[in-house]
Amino acid sequence: MSQVIIAGDTSGTITLQAPAVSGSTTLTLPAATGTVMVSGNMPAFSAYANNSQTISAGTFTKVQVNTEEFDTNSNYDNATNYRFTPTVAGYYQVNGQTNATSTSTLTRIIPAIYKNGSGYKYGTDITATDARSSVSSLVYLNGSTDYIEYYVLLSGTGTLSTAITAVLDNYFQAAMIRSA
Repeated sequence: MSQVIIAGDTSGTITLQAPAVSGSTTLTLPAATGTVMVSGNMPAFSAYANNSQTISAGTFTKVQVNTEEFDTNSNYDNATNYRFTPTVAGYYQVNGQTNATSTSTLTRIIPAIYKNGSGYKYGTDITATDARSSVSSLVYLNGSTDYIEYYVLLSGTGTLSTAITAVLDNYFQAAMIRSA
């Protein structure tokens, strides 16, 4: 019969020891300050736009990223506000990408992460005729009122829009990487 020995001391260190065929196997967990995270309480989502969206020239417009690939804690609204409002405070890796096109001439794409309704980080400013551009940033969210959204600015002539050729074209995603 196999047994596991759990030992602790006043330092906060926990040691798990299991007998092995020759000797023993020991795992020591050092003392941790603050919240110790486990995968069950680290919100994450990934979503993509499943149709094109017309974008007004020269103004940042919220991208309607409406199809969830996953949403581990039901914190992403993919139907109304297209925003992520996590219920766990911490630091989140946030990514977004836009593939844009125009019926005439596309001259500029700037993707942006918005926090609480205001611009927070801009992505790569691309001047091209048909291109993809992305943004990525680490964002602190307080777990109650903070939220993030994905916006894009397009410039050019003709009808400007997000282009849909595959689920990989226009996406928005975030994952908690560390607690507050």
